[in-house]
Amino acid sequence: MPQLRLDTPVQFLKGIGEKRAEAFARLGVHTTQDLLLHLPHRYIDASSVTPLAEARVGDDVACVGTVTSKGVLPTRKGLRVFHAVLRDASGVLECAWPGQAFLDRTIQVGQLLLVAGPVRFYHGRQMAPREMVILGEDGESPGRILPVYPATEGLSHKQIRTIIDAHLDSLIPLVPDILPDELKARFALPSLAEAVRLVHRPTSLTEAEQGRRRLAIDELLDLQLMLARARHIARHGQRGTPFVLHRTLTTKLRESLPWTLTPDQKQSVREIFDDMTKADRMHRLLMGDVGTGKTVVALFAMLLAVENGYQAALMAPTELLAEQHYRTLATLLAPLGIHPEMLVGRLGASDKKAARARLASGETQLVVGTHALVQEGVAFSKLGLVVIDEQHRFGVEQRSALMLKGEAPDVLLLTATPIPRSLALTRYGDLDMSVLKVRPPGRGTIRTAVRTPAQRAKVFDFMHQTVQGGGQVYIVLPVIEESERADLRAAQTMATSLAAQWPDVVVGLVHGRIKPPEREQVMRDFRDGTVGVLVATTVIEVGIDVANATVMVIEHPERFGLAQLHQLRGRVGRGTKESHCILLTSSDGVPDRLRAFAATDDGFQIAELDLEERSHGDLLGARQSGGVDFRIARFPDDTDLLSEARALARAILDTDPGLERRENKPLRERAVARYPKAEVLFRVG
Repeated sequence: MPQLRLDTPVQFLKGIGEKRAEAFARLGVHTTQDLLLHLPHRYIDASSVTPLAEARVGDDVACVGTVTSKGVLPTRKGLRVFHAVLRDASGVLECAWPGQAFLDRTIQVGQLLLVAGPVRFYHGRQMAPREMVILGEDGESPGRILPVYPATEGLSHKQIRTIIDAHLDSLIPLVPDILPDELKARFALPSLAEAVRLVHRPTSLTEAEQGRRRLAIDELLDLQLMLARARHIARHGQRGTPFVLHRTLTTKLRESLPWTLTPDQKQSVREIFDDMTKADRMHRLLMGDVGTGKTVVALFAMLLAVENGYQAALMAPTELLAEQHYRTLATLLAPLGIHPEMLVGRLGASDKKAARARLASGETQLVVGTHALVQEGVAFSKLGLVVIDEQHRFGVEQRSALMLKGEAPDVLLLTATPIPRSLALTRYGDLDMSVLKVRPPGRGTIRTAVRTPAQRAKVFDFMHQTVQGGGQVYIVLPVIEESERADLRAAQTMATSLAAQWPDVVVGLVHGRIKPPEREQVMRDFRDGTVGVLVATTVIEVGIDVANATVMVIEHPERFGLAQLHQLRGRVGRGTKESHCILLTSSDGVPDRLRAFAATDDGFQIAELDLEERSHGDLLGARQSGGVDFRIARFPDDTDLLSEARALARAILDTDPGLERRENKPLRERAVARYPKAEVLFRVG
C-alpha cells in the first residue's frame, strides 16, 4: 500500500478493495479525505434509552433488552418476517424485521440488543427496528452514541461505520487545520482533527454538534471565498461607468409620482445611486416581497443611466411580465416625455427591425423585453444599465449575453422571492443586496383563511358570487390530470366541472403542459377580464398583476411549501380592493404550519418558517435551493457561522484577491477542491 495521504484512493484502505470502492464512489467517496467527510446523517443515542414498557405507539425510540424468544414467521404474501421478543426490568417489547429471515442465524436468545425505530400497533405494541446492534460485540455498549451513515447498495451504514472507525486513528493526524485561530477561539470551535473525531466518535450529541459546526464553518468559508471572488471579478474585472447624479430625470420622476416612496424604497434608491456613481461596476440584488414596489426603484436606476446619456434595458422572463413592466414604465414616464421601447418575440418582423434600429442608433433610451434582447441582431448604442427581473429564471448564459451588449454596464437583479438572510448569503453571496419589506400605501389588504372540506360548498358559493359581482378568481391545484392520486382534484377536472356548474362564467385553464403561447393568451384574457375564473397549477406563481382578481382558492395547501403558498397568495391584492386567499384543506385537521401562514403576510417571516420546516429532522446537512448542496452546514442553525465566514472571506480577498500568498494558498486549494467552479474564478483577473 502507498504511503497514506488524504488523496489516497479509498480502495487501498484495508477492508475496502475494488468492489466496495465502487460502492463508495456512488456516495461521492473517492479518497481518504472524502471518507473523513462522509458524515453521519443521524445518530442513535444509546446513552439515553427508553424502558421497553414505556415505548408507546407512534414514538421513535431506542431501547435495550435481552432476547427471550425469537423465530421466523411467514406472511400471507410469502414474506418471511424475523421476530424477537426483548425484555428489560420494565417489561417486554416485540420487534419485527420483515424480509430479514437471515437474522435468525445472527441473533441468539440471551443476547443483549440495542434496537431503534418506530413503534406501531400490530396485535399489540411492535417495533420495526431501523437499527439493531448486538451489545457486547465489537466494543458496543449501551453508553455509546452510534453514528448512522448515508449508505448505498452493497455497502450498509454498519459496514461504513466499521470501516471509518477502523481507519479514524490513522487518518486524523493527516488533517491540516487552516482556519485562523482567532475565529476558532471566538466560536469555541475545536481543531479540525478534533472535529473529525467528534462527529465520528462522539460521546454525546452535544459533542457531535460541536464537531459538525467546526466542519460547517470550513465548508461555508470555502463557498464564501468562491462567491467573494466572483463578486470581485464582476466589480473590478472591467471598470464601470461612474455616473453623475444630475438630478434632472430622477427628480422629475420623484415629483411626478402620485405617491410617496416608502422608507425601504428610499434606502434602496440611495444604495443603488451610491453604487452607480462609483467607478466600480454595480452588481446588486434588489429583493422585495410581492407588492413592495421594485419596478419603480429599478426605474430610478434606469433614469440615472439615461440622464447620463446611456441606455437602460430591463429583461423579464415572459412576454406577459415584459408587457406588464412596459405598461407600468410607460405610465410613470409619460409626465417626463420619455417613451420606452418594448422588444418581445411576438412582435412582427418589421416592428422588431424598427425597434432594433432605434436601439442601435441610440434613439431608444429605455427598453423592456424578454430574451429577445440578447439575440444576435440586437445592438445597443451605449448600454449603461442592465436590469434583470426574476433573475433566477434566466440561465447564466442569457444574463451574461445581455451584459455583453454594452461596455461593462452596471447590473441590477430583481427578485420577488423573499429569502432568509442565511440562504441569500449563500445563493447571492457575490452580490450586494437591497431589501424592500414595506408595501406602499394604497395596496389592498389580503385576508387569509383556512377552510376544511365541510366548508367547501360555502367557499365555492363565495367564489361564484365574487365573479357575478364583477370580480375575478384564481383556483390553484397541485396536479394537472386525475391519476393514481385520486384524492387530488386535478386542474383539468376542476375547469371542466366549473364550466358545467357555472354556465354564466368563463373558466380558463393554465398549466405546465400547455404550450407557452397558448398559456400566455389565457393569462392575457384573464388580465383583460374576458376570463372570470382561472384554474391553474403553480405556473402562475410568478405572474402578472390582475388588479380585479380578489380571490384565490388553493386546494390541498398542505402539499405546498410555505414560501410557495406566499408567492401564490401574492397574485391577489394587486389593486385597492380587499382580497381573500382561502386555503381549502383535504382533511378536517388543520396543520399548525397553515395556521402560522394564515397569521402573517410578511414574506421574509414566512421564508424563515419555510426554512425551519424544511431543515427540521435533518440532523446533519441540508440541500438548499439555488444550486448549492451543503453536505455539512444547515440553516437556520448556522446563520451566525455564515455571517462570519462571509466577513472573513471578504477580508482575506481584499488584501489577496487571487489567494496567492503563501499563507492563503491552502485556502485556495481547499476551495477549488470543494467547489471545482472556483478554479475558473481564481484563474481570472
